Amino acid sequence: MHARDWFMVFISIFVPPIAVGLKRGFFTKDTLLNLLLFILGYFPGLVHALYIISKHPYPSRPGGGLTHPNDGYGSLS
Repeated sequence: MHARDWFMVFISIFVPPIAVGLKRGFFTKDTLLNLLLFILGYFPGLVHALYIISKHPYPSRPGGGLTHPNDGYGSLS
């Protein structure tokens, strides 16, 4: 999971609709559903927020990991 997704998990622990709104957009079906679930109870809103965060991960680079491609930087040729 990307660091931005972990940040969304941290936000969702306190206010799940804000995390879903930042992840999917504030006036989407996902956010409105999460707001309704949050009003009905904290736990259903939290579970839905964690589901949305895990279902729509932040896109990582094709290479993945912490390594960066060289792209010729610093080479002599």
